Formats: sequence, C-alpha cells, structure tokens
Amino acid sequence: MSTAILTGPPVPGSSLEGDLRSLGFDVRIATGIAEAETLLTAVPAGQRVAVVDARFVGHAHALRLGLTDPRFPLSAIAGAVTAQPAGRQALTRALARENSAAGGTTLVDSLADRIAGALDTDGADVHRPELGSLVATVPGDPQTRNEARQAVAAVDDEAVRLKSAVKARDGFFTTHFISPYSRYIARWCARRGLTPNQVTTASLLTALIAAACAATGTRGGFVAAGALLIASFVLDCTDGQLARYSLQYSTLGAWLDATFDRAKEYAYYAGLALGAARGGDDVWALALGAMILQTCRHVVDFSFNEANHDATALGTLSLASPTAALSDKLDSVGWTVWLRRMIVLPIGERWAMIAVLTAVTTPRITFYALLIGCAFAATYTTAGRVLRSVTRKAKRTDRAARALADLADSGPLAQALAGPLDRTARRLPGFAVPALALTGGLAVTATAVLTGFGGPWTVIAACGYVLTSALAVTRPLKGALDWLVPPFLRAAEYGTVLALAADANVNGALPAAYGLVAAVAYHHYDTVYRIRGNAGASPRWLVRAIGGHEGRTLAVAVLAAVLTASQFTVALTVLAVAVALLVLVESIRFWASSGAPAVHDEGEPA
Repeated sequence: MSTAILTGPPVPGSSLEGDLRSLGFDVRIATGIAEAETLLTAVPAGQRVAVVDARFVGHAHALRLGLTDPRFPLSAIAGAVTAQPAGRQALTRALARENSAAGGTTLVDSLADRIAGALDTDGADVHRPELGSLVATVPGDPQTRNEARQAVAAVDDEAVRLKSAVKARDGFFTTHFISPYSRYIARWCARRGLTPNQVTTASLLTALIAAACAATGTRGGFVAAGALLIASFVLDCTDGQLARYSLQYSTLGAWLDATFDRAKEYAYYAGLALGAARGGDDVWALALGAMILQTCRHVVDFSFNEANHDATALGTLSLASPTAALSDKLDSVGWTVWLRRMIVLPIGERWAMIAVLTAVTTPRITFYALLIGCAFAATYTTAGRVLRSVTRKAKRTDRAARALADLADSGPLAQALAGPLDRTARRLPGFAVPALALTGGLAVTATAVLTGFGGPWTVIAACGYVLTSALAVTRPLKGALDWLVPPFLRAAEYGTVLALAADANVNGALPAAYGLVAAVAYHHYDTVYRIRGNAGASPRWLVRAIGGHEGRTLAVAVLAAVLTASQFTVALTVLAVAVALLVLVESIRFWASSGAPAVHDEGEPA
C-alpha cells in the first residue's frame, strides 16, 4: 500500500482524494508542515509516499504518470511529488528543511512544489513525465480553479491514456495493422486485472504452439503456424501497451520482454526446420544462418548505440555528420520515414513476412526470403552507421569503451594475452582494431568451410583467431569504428560453428549447432539488456566458465579435429546443454534479484 499526504487548505467538491485512492494510495491529511513531516516519518520505509497539494486540479492519468511509475525513485508534477523507498531519504531531508525554514506554520503556497524544488537544489534526479495535453496545476484562486476544471473537461483523459500506451517509434506494420486494435486489448486486460507478464507469457506460449504446428510439416500445420505467429505478435505488442497503459513495469517484466521475442522467433525457426525435415528437406543450415544473421544485426544495433549514446564533441566541432543531416532532411518527408523503417525489416514486418510465407510456400522459400531481406537490411543499416562514424567528430567515453568490451565477450585466453600484446596493440592505427577482428574471424570461418571437417587447419586458424581477437580488444575500444568489433566476433564464432556442423554431414550435427548458438546468443542478449539497464555486464566468472567467444571457437575447432562426426555431434550437444544451463541459471538469478533494472525497451523495433 502507498500513502499520499494531502497538504494545504481543503477544496470542497474536489475529487482528488478519490482519485488518489483509485490509484492505490492511503490518503492522510496534514494541516501544516510539521504534521506533514510527522505523517511522512510514520509511513513504513518500504512503502511509496507522496505529498500532494489539496488544491490540485488535473487529470487522474496525470496523477498516475506522476505518482505511480515504478521506474523512478523520485517523481513530480505540479502540485505533487513522490518517492519510492530508494528516494525516501532525499524526500525526508527536503521536507525537514522546509519545516525548519517555515517553523511548522500553516501552509500558504504549495508544499509539494517547494519539496520538488528543494530536491532539484540537492541534485536529486527527479523524474518529470511529459503530460502533453493532460492538465496538472495548483490554482491560486477560484477563477483559475474554474478555468483549470474546464481545461480538464475539454481533454479526454482515457483517449490520451490509450494513445500514450502505443510505443512512439514502431514499424509500419505494427503502427497501421496491429496497434489500432491491440491498445484496446491492452485496456481490456487492465480492466480484468491481467498483468503484462501474463500477456508476455501468453505470447510465448502462442509462439511455441505455432512452432509445434510448423514442425508437423503439413500444409494445415503451416497455415495454423502462420496465423498463430501473428496472434503471438499481437500479444507481444499488447504486453508493452498494457505496461504503459497501467504503468506496470517490473524487473521480471524487463527480463521477459527482453528475451522472449528472441526465444519465440528462434523457436519458430527450429519448428520450420523440423517441419521441412518431415517432408524430406533439410533446411537446418538455413535456419541456423537466419538466426546468426538476425543476432549479428542486433549486435550491430547494440554496439553502435552503446558506442555513441554518450559520445562528446571534440572541441567546438558538432557531433552531427553529413549522413545524419541527410537523415534529418528525409525525416521531414513523411513517406520516407515509413519506407526507411520498413527497409530495416523490424520485428512486425519480419514476422508478417514469415507468417505469410509459412502459410503459402515452403520452409526453404521462407528462409531464403528471410535471409535475403535480413542481409539487405543489415547492409543498409551497417553502411549508414559506418558513414556516420567516419564523418562524425566525436570522442567516445570510458563507459562506452567498457560497454563494447563487455559486448565483445572475451574470455580467459584473450585476458591472458592482453599483457604480452599491450605494447603491440598501442602501436596499431585506429582502423586496425576492427580490421583485426574481421580478418581473424574470416580466416577461421573460411578455413572451416574450405578444408572440410576434421584436420589441423581449422585449429590453426582458430589459434590465429584467438590471437587477433585478443589484440583487437587489448586497448580501450574508443576508435571511430571500434563498435564493429563485437558483431565481427559474433559472426566469427557463430559462423565457425555453422561451417563445422555442416561439414560433419551427419544427422543431428546442425540441430546441435543450432542449440549451441541459441544458448550463446541468449547470453549475449542478456549482457546487452543488463548494460542497457545500467546494471553492468554478465559476471566475469560466467564469461570465464563458458570460455569467452575465442575459447568456444577454439574448443569447437579442436573437437572437430579430434572426434569423428558422430562424436562431434554428441560433444556439441553436451556443450550446448552446459552453456544453456549456466547462462539461464545466472540470468534468472539476476533478473529476479533486487538489483535488476525495471526498464523496458522503448527504442527502435528489433
């Protein structure tokens, strides 16, 4: 239960107390600052507390946005300020200071606004939500109160709430074919007490049923799979809209939202591959290739954003680049915005394409179209980001360098080589860092493809990859193109596993490789969302335990060299299970802990 302390002279006929109770607050009345301080002290330390001016006039949703969002320790709107347990100490100090200054006298102006100002003076991070057309004010006289009430009546609170439930930047398909009705499903769920986590779980179950239908290998199963995949996506949109509609953000929800989209999509790929196999068509290599390409696309997005979100200008030079300026100009032409959002094949467009092609064609055609579309999207986005990086004059921060190092996922072999390679690394020109990562990765993957299964050459190439990748990450990744290092390393590791499993040419090798890459990819996604939540990367013990990217690549190469194809398949399966158990247990432990961030992704569609 939360507590709201109403301060200031009461207003006859005000609905404020009822609005606060409807939002889950136990309302207490304070006639002076001293009494407000006493009531604040009496509220248990583990509860949220709000100080609200009794003269407040505004929409109930404005109060909801200002007082109930769980993501912010301190939050304020005009006439109201609130603190979660993490912000209680700062709120208590600010109120005590106001009480000392006023001497406990009767309140005249807004205590809540004075407290919010004092918090700002103390340097506290006070969240102030964007209210848009919603009203939140403390009128000083009857005339302005009447005008404020008229302004409240002129704006449909519920319409604003429904509109704000939709993510601001979504793809064309999601915006025009899903959100117009999914927002109403979100409201229906809210009114029946359903939580975003329950809807997210329903979306996952629907996608898994879709994958099972695809695995039947029948035309009816493929049609049902396509329909269920769209239904899963509708629920996927609904869970985020429900979270925004009712402000039900949570640490568990952040974890589910961050990982289930990938789990659903990659499970569906596996279902398509199983269904094709029932019909005599082996497309496991295409399924694994699609997962690798999609994962590497995401790593490009994550690395670029982490490298640049806190970059600082060099001297008086602007951070803007000619490429960014062109993008801004194109944004002024409405249709180009939608075209560019569709070109990158975001999740809505991608899932719609997969669903339709599953229903009317074959798994092989579906994967061909997916690979071509994702390859074009990856080329488009990566080329644009490379151009921005080489034309923008900016200095990357230590935080960005740490994030890129964490995304690189270097293990004990790279760490052991860091000291001996340090002097050499410092002599390298800036462009050499991503070039080393690319060259070493291409060498080991190409060797695995060209020399076939077994033999020493892939092991030798993998040893070279360990050396070049260690050299690439020895010094801080602050170069203009150093954000390319993590995706190059991901492509090298995943590509080597794919090549060796395909070369084994025995039943089960590619499915085992699919499981291993899926487990490692989960670890990489988990690292990304920890960094996004400012909670640090995965613990070093976990990275060491699963070998780091270079250790796993070398291990797979050695296994292929010393084992038969059948034994190699068993070894890949064991390795996949071991990695999956380690990363899942640690991930669940972290996201269920009190230190996990209650954040939800509001950026570009994935």
